[in-house]
Amino acid sequence: MDTPLNTVAVVGLGTMGTGIAEVLARAGREVIGIDISEPAARQAVACLEASTARAVARERITEEERRDVLARFRTFTDLQAAADADLVIEVVPESYELKQQVFAALDAIVAPTAILATGTNALSVTRLAAESSHPERVLGLHFFNPAPAMKLVEVVSSVLTAPPAVDAVTRLALELGKEPVAVGDRPGFVADGLLFGYLNQAAAMYEAKYASREDIDAAMKLGCGLPMGPLELLDLIGIDTARTVLEAMYTASHDRLHAPAPILGQLAEAGLTGRKSGRGFYSYEAPGSAVVVADAQTRSTAEGTTVGRPVRSVGVAGSGTMASGIAEVFAKAGYDVVLAARSLEKAETAKSRIAKSLSRSVDKGRMTAEARDETLARISPAGALESFAEVDLAVEAVAEDLEVKAQLFASLDKICKPGAVLATTTSSLPVVACARATSRPQDVIGMHFFNPAPAMKLVEVVRTVLTSDEVHATVREITTKVRKHPVDCGDRAGFIVNALLFPYLNNAIKMVQEHYASLDDIDAAMKLGGGYPMGPFELLDVVGLDVSLAIEKVLHAEFRDPGLAPAPLLEHLVAAGCLGRKTGRGFREYARR
Repeated sequence: MDTPLNTVAVVGLGTMGTGIAEVLARAGREVIGIDISEPAARQAVACLEASTARAVARERITEEERRDVLARFRTFTDLQAAADADLVIEVVPESYELKQQVFAALDAIVAPTAILATGTNALSVTRLAAESSHPERVLGLHFFNPAPAMKLVEVVSSVLTAPPAVDAVTRLALELGKEPVAVGDRPGFVADGLLFGYLNQAAAMYEAKYASREDIDAAMKLGCGLPMGPLELLDLIGIDTARTVLEAMYTASHDRLHAPAPILGQLAEAGLTGRKSGRGFYSYEAPGSAVVVADAQTRSTAEGTTVGRPVRSVGVAGSGTMASGIAEVFAKAGYDVVLAARSLEKAETAKSRIAKSLSRSVDKGRMTAEARDETLARISPAGALESFAEVDLAVEAVAEDLEVKAQLFASLDKICKPGAVLATTTSSLPVVACARATSRPQDVIGMHFFNPAPAMKLVEVVRTVLTSDEVHATVREITTKVRKHPVDCGDRAGFIVNALLFPYLNNAIKMVQEHYASLDDIDAAMKLGGGYPMGPFELLDVVGLDVSLAIEKVLHAEFRDPGLAPAPLLEHLVAAGCLGRKTGRGFREYARR
Protein backbone atom coordinates (compact mmCIF):
# COMPACT_ATOMS: atom_id res chain seq x y z
CA MET A 1 0.00 0.00 0.00
CA ASP A 2 3.03 2.27 0.20
CA THR A 3 3.67 1.95 -3.53
CA PRO A 4 2.75 4.94 -5.74
CA LEU A 5 -0.70 4.73 -7.29
CA ASN A 6 0.45 5.07 -10.88
CA THR A 7 -2.03 2.72 -12.56
CA VAL A 8 -5.69 3.18 -11.67
CA ALA A 9 -8.66 1.16 -12.89
CA VAL A 10 -12.07 2.83 -12.99
CA VAL A 11 -14.95 0.33 -13.02
CA GLY A 12 -18.15 1.84 -14.43
CA LEU A 13 -17.92 4.44 -17.18
CA GLY A 14 -21.04 6.45 -16.65
CA THR A 15 -20.89 10.22 -16.14
CA MET A 16 -19.03 9.97 -12.83
CA GLY A 17 -16.64 7.19 -13.89
CA THR A 18 -15.77 9.03 -17.09
CA GLY A 19 -15.11 12.23 -15.15
CA ILE A 20 -12.83 10.45 -12.66
CA ALA A 21 -10.96 8.78 -15.51
CA GLU A 22 -10.39 12.19 -17.11
CA VAL A 23 -9.03 13.66 -13.87
CA LEU A 24 -6.62 10.75 -13.45
CA ALA A 25 -5.41 10.73 -17.08
CA ARG A 26 -4.81 14.49 -17.07
CA ALA A 27 -2.75 14.06 -13.88
CA GLY A 28 -0.41 11.60 -15.59
CA ARG A 29 -1.87 8.31 -14.33
CA GLU A 30 -2.32 5.26 -16.50
CA VAL A 31 -6.07 4.72 -16.52
CA ILE A 32 -7.85 1.45 -17.21
CA GLY A 33 -11.51 2.12 -17.90
CA ILE A 34 -13.80 -0.89 -17.49
CA ASP A 35 -17.48 -1.19 -18.37
CA ILE A 36 -19.47 -4.25 -19.45
CA SER A 37 -21.12 -2.03 -22.08
CA GLU A 38 -19.00 -1.41 -25.17
CA PRO A 39 -21.09 1.66 -26.13
CA ALA A 40 -20.46 3.11 -22.65
CA ALA A 41 -16.71 2.56 -23.08
CA ARG A 42 -16.75 4.21 -26.51
CA GLN A 43 -18.76 7.12 -25.12
CA ALA A 44 -16.19 7.59 -22.34
CA VAL A 45 -13.39 7.84 -24.91
CA ALA A 46 -15.46 10.27 -26.98
CA CYS A 47 -16.08 12.43 -23.90
CA LEU A 48 -12.37 12.55 -23.10
CA GLU A 49 -11.54 13.40 -26.72
CA ALA A 50 -14.10 16.23 -26.69
CA SER A 51 -13.04 17.70 -23.34
CA THR A 52 -9.33 17.64 -24.20
CA ALA A 53 -10.08 19.22 -27.60
CA ARG A 54 -11.86 22.06 -25.78
CA ALA A 55 -8.84 22.41 -23.50
CA VAL A 56 -6.54 22.76 -26.52
CA ALA A 57 -8.89 25.33 -28.09
CA ARG A 58 -8.77 27.34 -24.86
CA GLU A 59 -4.95 27.00 -24.81
CA ARG A 60 -4.99 25.20 -21.46
CA ILE A 61 -3.01 22.26 -22.86
CA THR A 62 -1.04 21.67 -26.05
CA GLU A 63 -1.98 19.22 -28.77
CA GLU A 64 0.96 17.02 -27.73
CA GLU A 65 -0.28 16.99 -24.13
CA ARG A 66 -3.73 16.06 -25.41
CA ARG A 67 -2.34 13.08 -27.30
CA ASP A 68 -0.49 11.94 -24.16
CA VAL A 69 -3.68 12.15 -22.07
CA LEU A 70 -5.66 10.13 -24.62
CA ALA A 71 -2.90 7.52 -24.84
CA ARG A 72 -3.05 7.01 -21.07
CA PHE A 73 -6.74 6.05 -21.17
CA ARG A 74 -7.55 2.52 -22.35
CA THR A 75 -10.99 0.87 -22.13
CA PHE A 76 -12.02 -2.76 -21.60
CA THR A 77 -15.19 -4.75 -20.96
CA ASP A 78 -13.64 -7.37 -18.65
CA LEU A 79 -12.62 -6.89 -15.00
CA GLN A 80 -9.47 -8.94 -15.70
CA ALA A 81 -8.03 -5.74 -17.18
CA ALA A 82 -7.64 -4.43 -13.61
CA ALA A 83 -5.05 -7.10 -12.75
CA ASP A 84 -2.10 -4.67 -12.76
CA ALA A 85 -3.86 -1.72 -11.13
CA ASP A 86 -2.45 -0.17 -7.97
CA LEU A 87 -5.88 1.28 -7.20
CA VAL A 88 -9.35 0.33 -8.39
CA ILE A 89 -12.18 2.86 -8.10
CA GLU A 90 -15.64 1.33 -8.42
CA VAL A 91 -18.44 3.63 -9.64
CA VAL A 92 -21.14 1.19 -10.77
CA PRO A 93 -24.84 1.94 -9.98
CA GLU A 94 -25.89 2.32 -6.33
CA SER A 95 -26.84 -1.32 -5.73
CA TYR A 96 -25.19 -3.16 -2.85
CA GLU A 97 -25.49 -6.53 -4.60
CA LEU A 98 -23.85 -5.19 -7.76
CA LYS A 99 -21.00 -3.54 -5.88
CA GLN A 100 -20.44 -6.66 -3.76
CA GLN A 101 -20.18 -8.76 -6.93
CA VAL A 102 -17.56 -6.34 -8.33
CA PHE A 103 -15.50 -6.41 -5.13
CA ALA A 104 -15.69 -10.22 -4.87
CA ALA A 105 -14.45 -10.55 -8.45
CA LEU A 106 -11.66 -8.00 -7.90
CA ASP A 107 -10.42 -9.93 -4.84
CA ALA A 108 -9.47 -12.76 -7.17
CA ILE A 109 -7.92 -10.50 -9.82
CA VAL A 110 -5.82 -7.69 -8.30
CA ALA A 111 -2.59 -7.92 -6.33
CA PRO A 112 -2.89 -8.16 -2.52
CA THR A 113 -1.32 -4.72 -2.22
CA ALA A 114 -3.85 -3.01 -4.51
CA ILE A 115 -6.33 -0.65 -2.88
CA LEU A 116 -10.04 -1.07 -3.63
CA ALA A 117 -12.17 2.08 -3.41
CA THR A 118 -15.93 2.43 -3.76
CA GLY A 119 -17.44 5.63 -5.09
CA THR A 120 -20.71 5.09 -3.22
CA ASN A 121 -22.37 8.03 -1.49
CA ALA A 122 -25.10 6.00 0.20
CA LEU A 123 -24.10 2.42 0.89
CA SER A 124 -22.01 1.00 3.72
CA VAL A 125 -18.27 0.93 3.02
CA THR A 126 -17.82 -1.20 6.14
CA ARG A 127 -20.19 -3.85 4.81
CA LEU A 128 -18.37 -4.01 1.47
CA ALA A 129 -15.04 -4.25 3.30
CA ALA A 130 -16.22 -6.96 5.72
CA GLU A 131 -17.17 -9.25 2.83
CA SER A 132 -13.84 -8.70 1.06
CA SER A 133 -10.91 -11.10 1.49
CA HIS A 134 -8.70 -8.09 2.29
CA PRO A 135 -10.93 -5.66 4.25
CA GLU A 136 -7.94 -3.55 5.29
CA ARG A 137 -7.51 -2.27 1.72
CA VAL A 138 -11.14 -1.28 1.13
CA LEU A 139 -12.25 2.33 1.55
CA GLY A 140 -14.53 4.95 0.04
CA LEU A 141 -13.39 7.58 -2.43
CA HIS A 142 -16.32 9.87 -3.11
CA PHE A 143 -15.82 12.35 -5.95
CA PHE A 144 -18.46 14.97 -6.77
CA ASN A 145 -20.10 15.62 -10.12
CA PRO A 146 -18.68 16.92 -12.43
CA ALA A 147 -15.46 15.30 -11.22
CA PRO A 148 -13.08 17.44 -13.34
CA ALA A 149 -14.52 20.67 -11.90
CA MET A 150 -15.43 19.82 -8.29
CA LYS A 151 -12.56 20.08 -5.81
CA LEU A 152 -13.91 17.97 -2.96
CA VAL A 153 -13.08 14.29 -2.46
CA GLU A 154 -14.38 12.53 0.64
CA VAL A 155 -11.96 9.81 1.81
CA VAL A 156 -14.08 7.31 3.73
CA SER A 157 -12.44 4.83 6.09
CA SER A 158 -14.19 2.04 7.96
CA VAL A 159 -13.05 0.48 11.24
CA LEU A 160 -11.36 -2.16 9.09
CA THR A 161 -9.40 0.15 6.79
CA ALA A 162 -5.61 0.21 7.20
CA PRO A 163 -4.19 3.75 7.74
CA PRO A 164 -1.59 3.34 4.94
CA ALA A 165 -4.42 2.85 2.42
CA VAL A 166 -6.08 6.07 3.61
CA ASP A 167 -2.75 7.91 3.43
CA ALA A 168 -2.09 6.66 -0.10
CA VAL A 169 -5.43 7.78 -1.58
CA THR A 170 -5.26 11.08 0.34
CA ARG A 171 -1.87 11.79 -1.29
CA LEU A 172 -3.33 10.86 -4.66
CA ALA A 173 -6.27 13.23 -4.20
CA LEU A 174 -3.88 16.07 -3.40
CA GLU A 175 -1.76 15.23 -6.46
CA LEU A 176 -4.94 15.37 -8.56
CA GLY A 177 -5.48 18.95 -7.38
CA LYS A 178 -8.40 17.97 -5.16
CA GLU A 179 -9.09 18.79 -1.53
CA PRO A 180 -9.56 15.54 0.42
CA VAL A 181 -11.71 15.45 3.57
CA ALA A 182 -11.38 12.44 5.87
CA VAL A 183 -14.76 11.10 7.04
CA GLY A 184 -16.16 8.04 8.74
CA ASP A 185 -18.57 5.53 7.27
CA ARG A 186 -22.16 6.68 7.53
CA PRO A 187 -24.74 7.16 4.75
CA GLY A 188 -24.22 10.39 2.85
CA PHE A 189 -20.91 11.08 4.62
CA VAL A 190 -20.60 14.87 5.16
CA ALA A 191 -21.70 16.74 2.05
CA ASP A 192 -24.48 14.43 0.90
CA GLY A 193 -25.46 13.74 4.50
CA LEU A 194 -26.38 17.40 4.81
CA LEU A 195 -27.41 18.04 1.23
CA PHE A 196 -29.93 15.23 0.77
CA GLY A 197 -31.94 16.03 3.90
CA TYR A 198 -32.35 19.57 2.53
CA LEU A 199 -33.31 18.28 -0.94
CA ASN A 200 -35.85 15.92 0.62
CA GLN A 201 -37.47 18.76 2.57
CA ALA A 202 -37.72 20.81 -0.63
CA ALA A 203 -39.41 17.91 -2.43
CA ALA A 204 -41.88 17.54 0.45
CA MET A 205 -42.56 21.29 0.39
CA TYR A 206 -43.37 21.11 -3.32
CA GLU A 207 -45.47 17.96 -2.88
CA ALA A 208 -47.56 19.76 -0.24
CA LYS A 209 -48.25 22.50 -2.84
CA TYR A 210 -46.87 25.06 -0.39
CA ALA A 211 -44.94 26.80 -3.17
CA SER A 212 -44.30 26.29 -6.87
CA ARG A 213 -41.17 24.52 -8.09
CA GLU A 214 -39.94 27.78 -9.65
CA ASP A 215 -40.46 29.75 -6.43
CA ILE A 216 -38.74 27.13 -4.25
CA ASP A 217 -35.72 27.08 -6.54
CA ALA A 218 -35.59 30.87 -6.94
CA ALA A 219 -35.89 31.36 -3.18
CA MET A 220 -32.86 29.20 -2.38
CA LYS A 221 -30.73 30.64 -5.19
CA LEU A 222 -31.53 34.27 -4.44
CA GLY A 223 -31.93 33.97 -0.68
CA CYS A 224 -28.89 31.78 0.01
CA GLY A 225 -26.66 32.34 -3.02
CA LEU A 226 -26.80 28.69 -4.08
CA PRO A 227 -25.76 27.79 -7.63
CA MET A 228 -28.88 25.67 -8.20
CA GLY A 229 -32.30 25.36 -6.62
CA PRO A 230 -33.07 22.08 -4.79
CA LEU A 231 -35.56 20.73 -7.33
CA GLU A 232 -33.25 21.59 -10.24
CA LEU A 233 -30.47 19.79 -8.37
CA LEU A 234 -32.62 16.71 -7.75
CA ASP A 235 -33.29 16.52 -11.48
CA LEU A 236 -29.55 16.78 -12.17
CA ILE A 237 -28.54 14.16 -9.58
CA GLY A 238 -31.32 11.79 -10.61
CA ILE A 239 -34.48 11.35 -8.57
CA ASP A 240 -33.94 7.60 -8.33
CA THR A 241 -30.40 8.16 -7.03
CA ALA A 242 -31.64 10.68 -4.46
CA ARG A 243 -34.27 8.24 -3.27
CA THR A 244 -31.64 5.51 -2.84
CA VAL A 245 -29.39 7.81 -0.82
CA LEU A 246 -32.28 8.93 1.40
CA GLU A 247 -33.43 5.36 1.99
CA ALA A 248 -29.92 4.49 3.20
CA MET A 249 -29.78 7.58 5.40
CA TYR A 250 -33.19 6.87 6.92
CA THR A 251 -32.26 3.23 7.62
CA ALA A 252 -29.26 4.48 9.59
CA SER A 253 -30.82 7.51 11.32
CA HIS A 254 -34.59 6.81 11.54
CA ASP A 255 -34.88 10.60 11.29
CA ARG A 256 -38.13 11.56 9.54
CA LEU A 257 -36.27 14.35 7.73
CA HIS A 258 -34.46 11.56 5.81
CA ALA A 259 -37.58 9.50 5.04
CA PRO A 260 -37.90 9.96 1.24
CA ALA A 261 -40.76 12.27 0.30
CA PRO A 262 -43.44 10.13 -1.42
CA ILE A 263 -43.18 12.22 -4.60
CA LEU A 264 -39.60 10.95 -5.09
CA GLY A 265 -40.86 7.37 -5.16
CA GLN A 266 -43.77 8.27 -7.44
CA LEU A 267 -41.52 10.01 -9.97
CA ALA A 268 -38.85 7.30 -9.83
CA GLU A 269 -41.38 4.48 -10.31
CA ALA A 270 -42.83 6.34 -13.29
CA GLY A 271 -39.38 6.62 -14.85
CA LEU A 272 -39.39 10.40 -14.45
CA THR A 273 -35.89 10.49 -12.98
CA GLY A 274 -34.81 13.99 -14.00
CA ARG A 275 -32.61 15.28 -16.77
CA LYS A 276 -31.39 11.83 -17.78
CA SER A 277 -34.95 10.75 -18.68
CA GLY A 278 -36.07 14.14 -20.00
CA ARG A 279 -38.53 14.76 -17.20
CA GLY A 280 -38.52 15.00 -13.42
CA PHE A 281 -39.66 18.00 -11.40
CA TYR A 282 -39.19 19.92 -14.67
CA SER A 283 -39.53 18.87 -18.30
CA TYR A 284 -36.49 18.98 -20.60
CA GLU A 285 -35.91 19.36 -24.32
CA ALA A 286 -34.66 15.77 -24.59
CA PRO A 287 -33.24 13.04 -22.31
CA GLY A 288 -29.86 14.25 -21.04
CA SER A 289 -30.58 17.87 -21.95
CA ALA A 290 -30.28 20.73 -19.47
CA VAL A 291 -32.75 22.90 -21.42
CA VAL A 292 -36.04 23.28 -19.53
CA VAL A 293 -39.20 23.47 -21.62
CA ALA A 294 -42.72 24.58 -20.70
CA ASP A 295 -45.11 21.92 -19.45
CA ALA A 296 -48.55 21.68 -17.81
CA GLN A 297 -47.15 23.08 -14.54
CA THR A 298 -45.48 26.12 -16.09
CA ARG A 299 -47.12 29.36 -15.01
CA SER A 300 -49.21 30.96 -17.71
CA THR A 301 -48.67 34.64 -18.41
CA ALA A 302 -52.45 34.97 -18.12
CA GLU A 303 -52.32 33.96 -14.46
CA GLY A 304 -52.49 36.59 -11.75
CA THR A 305 -54.73 39.01 -13.65
CA THR A 306 -55.91 40.77 -10.47
CA VAL A 307 -54.82 44.41 -10.61
CA GLY A 308 -53.13 45.79 -7.51
CA ARG A 309 -53.73 49.09 -5.78
CA PRO A 310 -51.68 52.15 -6.79
CA VAL A 311 -48.69 52.82 -4.53
CA ARG A 312 -46.99 56.23 -4.58
CA SER A 313 -45.71 56.58 -1.04
CA VAL A 314 -44.29 54.04 1.42
CA GLY A 315 -43.89 54.12 5.18
CA VAL A 316 -41.10 52.06 6.80
CA ALA A 317 -41.33 51.55 10.57
CA GLY A 318 -38.02 50.86 12.36
CA SER A 319 -34.52 52.25 12.65
CA GLY A 320 -32.29 49.19 12.38
CA THR A 321 -30.25 47.81 9.50
CA MET A 322 -33.22 46.10 7.86
CA ALA A 323 -35.52 49.13 8.12
CA SER A 324 -32.93 51.50 6.65
CA GLY A 325 -32.11 48.98 3.89
CA ILE A 326 -35.78 48.64 2.90
CA ALA A 327 -36.25 52.42 2.93
CA GLU A 328 -33.21 52.72 0.65
CA VAL A 329 -34.68 50.15 -1.78
CA PHE A 330 -37.99 52.02 -2.14
CA ALA A 331 -36.38 55.47 -2.39
CA LYS A 332 -33.97 54.26 -5.10
CA ALA A 333 -36.98 53.02 -7.08
CA GLY A 334 -38.56 56.50 -7.00
CA TYR A 335 -41.04 56.15 -4.14
CA ASP A 336 -41.52 58.81 -1.49
CA VAL A 337 -40.58 57.16 1.81
CA VAL A 338 -41.48 58.07 5.38
CA LEU A 339 -38.95 56.46 7.74
CA ALA A 340 -40.47 56.40 11.23
CA ALA A 341 -38.65 55.37 14.41
CA ARG A 342 -39.34 55.69 18.14
CA SER A 343 -37.74 59.12 18.06
CA LEU A 344 -36.79 61.64 15.37
CA GLU A 345 -33.15 61.24 16.40
CA LYS A 346 -33.25 57.49 15.70
CA ALA A 347 -34.93 58.13 12.35
CA GLU A 348 -32.27 60.69 11.41
CA THR A 349 -29.55 58.19 12.37
CA ALA A 350 -31.17 55.59 10.10
CA LYS A 351 -31.25 58.10 7.24
CA SER A 352 -27.55 58.84 7.86
CA ARG A 353 -26.88 55.11 7.49
CA ILE A 354 -28.67 55.20 4.13
CA ALA A 355 -26.60 58.23 3.07
CA LYS A 356 -23.39 56.30 3.78
CA SER A 357 -24.65 53.30 1.83
CA LEU A 358 -25.54 55.47 -1.17
CA SER A 359 -22.18 57.25 -1.01
CA ARG A 360 -20.41 53.88 -1.19
CA SER A 361 -22.43 53.17 -4.34
CA VAL A 362 -21.27 56.51 -5.79
CA ASP A 363 -17.63 55.70 -4.92
CA LYS A 364 -17.97 52.35 -6.70
CA GLY A 365 -19.50 53.97 -9.78
CA ARG A 366 -22.88 52.29 -9.32
CA MET A 367 -24.83 55.55 -9.14
CA THR A 368 -24.19 59.24 -9.70
CA ALA A 369 -23.93 61.85 -6.94
CA GLU A 370 -27.05 63.48 -8.39
CA ALA A 371 -29.02 60.20 -8.11
CA ARG A 372 -27.80 59.81 -4.54
CA ASP A 373 -29.04 63.25 -3.60
CA GLU A 374 -32.40 62.68 -5.29
CA THR A 375 -32.81 59.35 -3.47
CA LEU A 376 -32.03 60.92 -0.09
CA ALA A 377 -34.45 63.78 -0.77
CA ARG A 378 -37.27 61.23 -1.13
CA ILE A 379 -36.74 59.95 2.45
CA SER A 380 -38.51 61.84 5.24
CA PRO A 381 -37.48 60.83 8.78
CA ALA A 382 -40.18 60.93 11.45
CA GLY A 383 -40.38 60.28 15.17
CA ALA A 384 -43.93 58.92 15.27
CA LEU A 385 -46.17 56.52 13.31
CA GLU A 386 -48.74 59.29 12.81
CA SER A 387 -46.60 60.32 9.83
CA PHE A 388 -47.97 57.21 8.03
CA ALA A 389 -51.46 58.74 7.72
CA GLU A 390 -51.27 59.14 3.92
CA VAL A 391 -48.89 56.31 2.84
CA ASP A 392 -50.19 53.68 0.42
CA LEU A 393 -47.96 50.91 1.81
CA ALA A 394 -46.71 50.59 5.41
CA VAL A 395 -43.85 48.15 6.01
CA GLU A 396 -42.83 47.29 9.57
CA ALA A 397 -39.24 46.24 10.28
CA VAL A 398 -39.12 46.35 14.07
CA ALA A 399 -37.89 43.76 16.61
CA GLU A 400 -38.81 40.10 15.97
CA ASP A 401 -41.22 40.03 18.91
CA LEU A 402 -44.86 39.16 18.30
CA GLU A 403 -46.20 41.40 21.06
CA VAL A 404 -44.24 44.38 19.73
CA LYS A 405 -45.41 43.74 16.17
CA ALA A 406 -49.05 43.22 17.17
CA GLN A 407 -49.07 46.53 19.06
CA LEU A 408 -47.55 48.28 16.06
CA PHE A 409 -50.18 46.83 13.68
CA ALA A 410 -52.95 47.90 16.03
CA SER A 411 -51.53 51.43 15.82
CA LEU A 412 -51.20 51.28 12.02
CA ASP A 413 -54.82 50.19 11.81
CA LYS A 414 -55.88 53.41 13.50
CA ILE A 415 -53.43 55.70 11.65
CA CYS A 416 -53.25 54.49 8.05
CA LYS A 417 -55.90 55.51 5.54
CA PRO A 418 -58.46 52.99 4.26
CA GLY A 419 -57.01 50.89 1.44
CA ALA A 420 -53.39 51.17 2.63
CA VAL A 421 -51.49 47.87 2.47
CA LEU A 422 -49.92 46.83 5.78
CA ALA A 423 -46.86 44.56 5.47
CA THR A 424 -44.62 42.81 8.00
CA THR A 425 -41.03 41.80 7.31
CA THR A 426 -41.07 39.00 9.91
CA SER A 427 -38.90 35.98 9.10
CA SER A 428 -40.39 33.59 11.64
CA LEU A 429 -43.58 34.88 13.29
CA PRO A 430 -47.15 34.23 12.07
CA VAL A 431 -48.30 36.99 9.73
CA VAL A 432 -51.93 36.24 10.58
CA ALA A 433 -51.30 37.25 14.21
CA CYS A 434 -50.30 40.72 12.96
CA ALA A 435 -53.40 40.76 10.73
CA ARG A 436 -55.74 39.86 13.61
CA ALA A 437 -54.42 42.85 15.57
CA THR A 438 -56.18 45.06 12.99
CA SER A 439 -59.77 45.57 11.88
CA ARG A 440 -58.70 44.97 8.25
CA PRO A 441 -56.87 41.62 8.11
CA GLN A 442 -57.51 41.44 4.36
CA ASP A 443 -55.02 44.31 3.93
CA VAL A 444 -52.17 42.59 5.84
CA ILE A 445 -49.44 40.56 4.15
CA GLY A 446 -45.88 39.38 4.73
CA MET A 447 -43.09 41.00 2.74
CA HIS A 448 -39.92 39.26 3.88
CA PHE A 449 -36.80 41.03 2.59
CA PHE A 450 -33.35 39.48 3.08
CA ASN A 451 -30.36 41.17 4.63
CA PRO A 452 -28.79 43.36 3.28
CA ALA A 453 -32.00 44.51 1.59
CA PRO A 454 -30.34 46.73 -1.06
CA ALA A 455 -28.21 43.83 -2.29
CA MET A 456 -30.45 40.75 -1.87
CA LYS A 457 -32.89 40.18 -4.72
CA LEU A 458 -35.39 37.93 -2.97
CA VAL A 459 -38.66 38.93 -1.29
CA GLU A 460 -40.91 36.22 0.13
CA VAL A 461 -44.52 37.35 -0.32
CA VAL A 462 -46.42 35.69 2.52
CA ARG A 463 -50.16 35.46 2.09
CA THR A 464 -52.43 34.56 5.00
CA VAL A 465 -55.83 32.89 4.64
CA LEU A 466 -57.35 36.36 5.10
CA THR A 467 -55.20 38.35 2.63
CA SER A 468 -57.14 39.70 -0.35
CA ASP A 469 -56.19 38.98 -3.96
CA GLU A 470 -55.85 42.73 -4.57
CA VAL A 471 -53.33 43.17 -1.72
CA HIS A 472 -51.36 40.15 -2.89
CA ALA A 473 -51.24 41.56 -6.43
CA THR A 474 -50.18 44.98 -5.09
CA VAL A 475 -47.19 43.58 -3.21
CA ARG A 476 -46.07 41.38 -6.11
CA GLU A 477 -46.24 44.38 -8.46
CA ILE A 478 -44.31 46.72 -6.20
CA THR A 479 -41.70 44.05 -5.45
CA THR A 480 -41.01 43.79 -9.16
CA LYS A 481 -40.94 47.59 -9.52
CA VAL A 482 -38.21 47.88 -6.84
CA ARG A 483 -36.21 45.30 -8.86
CA LYS A 484 -36.65 42.40 -6.48
CA HIS A 485 -37.82 38.87 -7.23
CA PRO A 486 -41.09 37.92 -5.47
CA VAL A 487 -41.82 34.31 -4.49
CA ASP A 488 -45.22 33.29 -3.12
CA CYS A 489 -45.62 31.21 0.01
CA GLY A 490 -48.17 30.58 2.73
CA ASP A 491 -48.14 31.76 6.32
CA ARG A 492 -46.25 29.01 8.12
CA ALA A 493 -43.02 28.96 10.11
CA GLY A 494 -39.87 29.63 8.12
CA PHE A 495 -41.71 30.36 4.85
CA ILE A 496 -39.47 28.86 2.11
CA VAL A 497 -35.85 29.81 2.80
CA ASN A 498 -35.64 29.46 6.57
CA ALA A 499 -37.76 26.30 6.55
CA LEU A 500 -35.17 24.66 4.28
CA LEU A 501 -32.01 26.40 5.50
CA PHE A 502 -32.20 26.00 9.27
CA PRO A 503 -32.80 22.22 9.47
CA TYR A 504 -29.67 21.88 7.28
CA LEU A 505 -27.71 24.12 9.67
CA ASN A 506 -29.05 22.19 12.65
CA ASN A 507 -27.96 18.87 11.11
CA ALA A 508 -24.46 20.27 10.57
CA ILE A 509 -24.30 21.11 14.30
CA LYS A 510 -25.39 17.55 15.12
CA MET A 511 -22.50 16.19 13.02
CA VAL A 512 -20.01 18.16 15.14
CA GLN A 513 -21.84 17.30 18.34
CA GLU A 514 -21.52 13.59 17.49
CA HIS A 515 -17.79 14.03 16.70
CA TYR A 516 -18.35 12.79 13.15
CA ALA A 517 -16.47 15.62 11.46
CA SER A 518 -14.79 18.92 12.34
CA LEU A 519 -16.15 22.42 11.73
CA ASP A 520 -13.50 23.04 9.10
CA ASP A 521 -14.13 19.79 7.25
CA ILE A 522 -17.89 20.34 7.19
CA ASP A 523 -17.53 23.93 5.97
CA ALA A 524 -15.05 22.83 3.31
CA ALA A 525 -17.27 19.94 2.22
CA MET A 526 -20.31 22.16 1.65
CA LYS A 527 -18.38 24.88 -0.16
CA LEU A 528 -16.36 22.51 -2.35
CA GLY A 529 -18.90 19.71 -2.76
CA GLY A 530 -22.16 21.64 -2.76
CA GLY A 531 -21.11 24.99 -4.22
CA TYR A 532 -22.35 26.86 -1.14
CA PRO A 533 -20.95 30.40 -0.79
CA MET A 534 -20.40 29.83 2.95
CA GLY A 535 -20.04 26.72 5.09
CA PRO A 536 -22.79 26.10 7.66
CA PHE A 537 -20.69 27.21 10.64
CA GLU A 538 -19.47 30.34 8.89
CA LEU A 539 -23.11 31.17 8.15
CA LEU A 540 -24.33 30.40 11.68
CA ASP A 541 -21.75 32.76 13.15
CA VAL A 542 -22.78 35.51 10.71
CA VAL A 543 -26.53 35.08 11.29
CA GLY A 544 -26.09 34.89 15.05
CA LEU A 545 -26.51 31.75 17.14
CA ASP A 546 -29.31 33.33 19.19
CA VAL A 547 -31.24 34.21 16.02
CA SER A 548 -30.64 30.70 14.64
CA LEU A 549 -31.83 29.09 17.86
CA ALA A 550 -34.99 31.22 17.90
CA ILE A 551 -35.85 30.15 14.33
CA GLU A 552 -35.12 26.49 15.11
CA LYS A 553 -37.50 26.68 18.09
CA VAL A 554 -40.25 28.20 15.96
CA LEU A 555 -39.84 25.49 13.28
CA HIS A 556 -39.87 22.73 15.91
CA ALA A 557 -42.98 24.16 17.59
CA GLU A 558 -44.81 24.48 14.25
CA PHE A 559 -44.03 21.10 12.68
CA ARG A 560 -43.56 19.01 15.88
CA ASP A 561 -40.90 16.91 14.15
CA PRO A 562 -38.26 15.53 16.57
CA GLY A 563 -35.64 15.97 13.84
CA LEU A 564 -36.19 19.74 13.98
CA ALA A 565 -35.41 20.01 17.71
CA PRO A 566 -32.48 22.44 18.16
CA ALA A 567 -29.15 20.67 18.63
CA PRO A 568 -28.12 20.83 22.32
CA LEU A 569 -24.72 22.22 21.32
CA LEU A 570 -26.43 25.27 19.80
CA GLU A 571 -28.44 25.80 23.00
CA HIS A 572 -25.31 25.49 25.16
CA LEU A 573 -23.39 28.08 23.10
CA VAL A 574 -26.27 30.55 23.24
CA ALA A 575 -26.62 30.04 27.01
CA ALA A 576 -22.89 30.79 27.34
CA GLY A 577 -23.29 34.07 25.41
CA CYS A 578 -21.32 32.77 22.40
CA LEU A 579 -23.56 34.23 19.71
CA GLY A 580 -21.20 34.42 16.73
CA ARG A 581 -19.31 37.30 15.17
CA LYS A 582 -21.28 39.95 17.03
CA THR A 583 -19.90 38.73 20.39
CA GLY A 584 -16.46 37.69 19.11
CA ARG A 585 -17.13 34.01 19.65
CA GLY A 586 -19.59 31.46 18.30
CA PHE A 587 -18.50 28.22 16.73
CA ARG A 588 -15.22 30.01 16.07
CA GLU A 589 -13.44 32.91 17.75
CA TYR A 590 -13.09 36.31 16.07
CA ALA A 591 -10.82 39.28 16.64
CA ARG A 592 -12.54 42.07 18.52
CA ARG A 593 -13.09 45.21 16.46
